[in-house]
Amino acid sequence: MAALKANLKVVQTRSVIGQEETMRLTIKGLGLRGPGSSVTVKNTPSFRGAIKKVIHLVTVEEVDG
Repeated sequence: MAALKANLKVVQTRSVIGQEETMRLTIKGLGLRGPGSSVTVKNTPSFRGAIKKVIHLVTVEEVDG
C-alpha cells in the first residue's frame, strides 16, 4: 500500500463568482486569491474536507513535503 504524500498543491481553476458564500469563504480559507493562484497545504483530514467542498473550482495534486 502506497503512503500518502505529506502535502497537497491546490490550484484554483474557476472563479467564485456566482458561488455560494460558504464556497467563497472556503476558497479564501485555503489561501487562494483567484483563478490561477496556488497554495501548498498539509494533507490532513480538515484540508481534504475543505478541498472536497470546492473540488469543482480547483485542481489538486500530491507533492512531497
